[in-house]
Amino acid sequence: MSIPLPTTAPGAQRLTLRVAELRFEARDVVSVLLCDPTGIALDEWSPGAHIDVRFGNGVERQYSLCSDPADRSGWRFAVLREPVSRGGSSYVHDSLRPGELLDVSLPRNNFELADAGNYVFVAGGIGITPLLPMIRSVAARGAAWRLAYLGGSAERMAFTGSAEVADGNSTLIAGDRDGRLDLAGWIGAVGADTRVYACGPERLLEALESLSTGWPTGVLRLERFQAKALSEPLSTEAFEVEARRSGVTVRVENGCSVLDMLERAGIGVPSSCLEGVCGTCETDVIDGDVDHRDSILSPDEREANETMMICVSRATSSTLVLDI
Repeated sequence: MSIPLPTTAPGAQRLTLRVAELRFEARDVVSVLLCDPTGIALDEWSPGAHIDVRFGNGVERQYSLCSDPADRSGWRFAVLREPVSRGGSSYVHDSLRPGELLDVSLPRNNFELADAGNYVFVAGGIGITPLLPMIRSVAARGAAWRLAYLGGSAERMAFTGSAEVADGNSTLIAGDRDGRLDLAGWIGAVGADTRVYACGPERLLEALESLSTGWPTGVLRLERFQAKALSEPLSTEAFEVEARRSGVTVRVENGCSVLDMLERAGIGVPSSCLEGVCGTCETDVIDGDVDHRDSILSPDEREANETMMICVSRATSSTLVLDI
């Protein structure tokens, strides 16, 4: 039985959407179509966007949208059954049913599709999901693109029948059938007018980061499933955070997060993953030096020091001023 959920949640607008369809896309991969219960059109979104979904077991997870942004009748995302689930994938595969109402955030995009003369897409497994709308958009405007879609086995590679993946610009590599792809050789020379978008397991993204060492700045764009392993913070010293718009200053000790201390001071900040992956708590930085510990910002964005994910990032200066 589905229990109606509130349409709003503290700190961020939320929607109550109905599961309109569950569809198997491959072995151990199911897609979920969400629609408004009253039939109204959903909000617009752009390729690369994701939503936060809170399930009936209380678990909240982030999923990339993989449907057509032009189709506002519903939002679709896909979920891989994980061998060791933290509660999200097991719920979707074992308990979720059509008709259930879910508490869902509005789409957010930390993986924006930039203008370029040439696009290279690299997907690892379920990482194909955010790339599908990107390819659809790029193909529609006639830009040059290529896709390498890598999976452990063909039977677990979802959306292989879609127009985007079935296109002649796509290279499908199933490990148990084709072996490994020479990524460096397949990608080839990378110019400043190229953008390489990739999503998949950490080992794939790390390999691409290594390959990108000699590429022009800003070419590689990554989206991660999970947070990168955190090293020790650059500083364990306590620091003060001035919330300029709120007129509140808090002290952040070692072992506490900026988000925690602001919330304790009564400043509500939208947040979700608490791991620096979803981008919900991204906050503008007015002044101060930041130890960026998130898994979202690019090296250029970290250097610019204009925003930070306050759930994981800290300050290396004695004072940090935030626009909040």
